[in-house]
Amino acid sequence: MRLGINLGYWGAGMDADNLAVAQEADRLGYAVCWAAEAYGSDAATVLTWVAAQTERIDVGSAIFQIPARQPAMTAMTAATLDSLSGGRFRLGLGVSGPQVSEGWYGVKFDKPLARTREYVEIVRRAMSRERLTYEGEHWTLPLPDGPGKPIKLTVHPERTHIPLYIAAIGPKNLEQTGEIADGALLIFAAAEHLEETALRPLRAGREKAGRTLDGFDICPTVPLAVGDDKDVTALADTFRPYTALYVGGMGSRKQNFYNRLAGRMGYERQAAEIQDTYLSGDKQGAAAAVPHELIDRTTLLGSVDRIADRMKEYAGAGVTTLTLAPAGFTLEERLTALRAGTEALERAGLAE
Repeated sequence: MRLGINLGYWGAGMDADNLAVAQEADRLGYAVCWAAEAYGSDAATVLTWVAAQTERIDVGSAIFQIPARQPAMTAMTAATLDSLSGGRFRLGLGVSGPQVSEGWYGVKFDKPLARTREYVEIVRRAMSRERLTYEGEHWTLPLPDGPGKPIKLTVHPERTHIPLYIAAIGPKNLEQTGEIADGALLIFAAAEHLEETALRPLRAGREKAGRTLDGFDICPTVPLAVGDDKDVTALADTFRPYTALYVGGMGSRKQNFYNRLAGRMGYERQAAEIQDTYLSGDKQGAAAAVPHELIDRTTLLGSVDRIADRMKEYAGAGVTTLTLAPAGFTLEERLTALRAGTEALERAGLAE
């Protein structure tokens, strides 16, 4: 099992620290550094900045939001980043959610599976450097009855095949991801529930494509907080607002994918309470309603030995790249957590 690092969103007041974290991850041999985007910093600029100041670590978008860019633009960006980084780019895609897609980008959040499938097909076709033509429900290239003509990408990517990941949560999205992608970006992944919540639909998708999960990258992002095992409860409590935000406040009452995921892990009643409390405006109460067990199962908490044991469980469940999101109020705390991740992987006997 390999390790990755997730820097989250740029512009949250820790920008200089984020670069230092990425550089330390590079020095320690982490496999990939991911950056996110929503409606603040864009991931492409951040990844260019990081790639220019690291040497070996891959840089990946987790995610480029599909409603934010036309697919041909994403192919251009991926090819450019791969070229500039010396073949170190990984392309992660996702449809975002209805609030951001429609409220920020002005793109209707409808038929996300069909839109994703067409998007991936166009991106891959464009990056293959064939003349771009496409006829689909959501995109037609060139536009009919106009001056447009089939054009091919002028940039030569470093590699003929850039690894493509999709951020997936729901069973149908996971199945399609297994069918059309090279990896899956997961969130709130519990090793104990990974088979039913992710691997089963991913495997079904791979079978549709005539493949197995061999070579497919299972890549969950897992928050990490290092400390004494006696303080695990306190460490878990630091993630209560984060978990409450996603389970209670992301999307809408009818379309909250994280809430449904918590339900599939056996926390349906608690997830409903968190959402009701959060949407009523009581964010503190929603955080208090998050079960400790849910946090503990979806994070890495405690001593290096405890974290190593949890890493073994993730590896045993099928994770191939465990992406860490190290917690800490200072740079030194985050770097300490990063180093603890490497040490735990070695103690678990999982280092490649």
